[in-house]
Amino acid sequence: QMLLVESGGGLVQAGGSLRLSCLATGRAINYYNMGWFRQAPGKELELVALIRYIDDGTVYGDVTQGRFTISRDNAKNTVDLQMSNLKPEDTALYLCAAGSQFSTKAEHYPYWGQGIQVTVSS
Repeated sequence: QMLLVESGGGLVQAGGSLRLSCLATGRAINYYNMGWFRQAPGKELELVALIRYIDDGTVYGDVTQGRFTISRDNAKNTVDLQMSNLKPEDTALYLCAAGSQFSTKAEHYPYWGQGIQVTVSS
């Protein structure tokens, strides 16, 4: 069983930056594709970013608009999301996910963290 715990969220002003981190325990992330998704109140879960285990290839959701960067550190068993130039519409619960399939669909990821809140004030 893999447990995922997110950290680094909080309140930030528009235009600011935050770095989210996801720590995995129970299993090494070396052979898992990792991702960040987010869900705003009243909205569906949406893709933020993915990183592939085999070559560190990345995929970003349209919501990032080139402002976010996903990275992984297999030695530390962590996956980070650096977010810059944040906007009020980035306000959401951000969730870390892990799975064997490299997919943009959330249902393909069996392991999820509890999520961490990011609030961007205008």
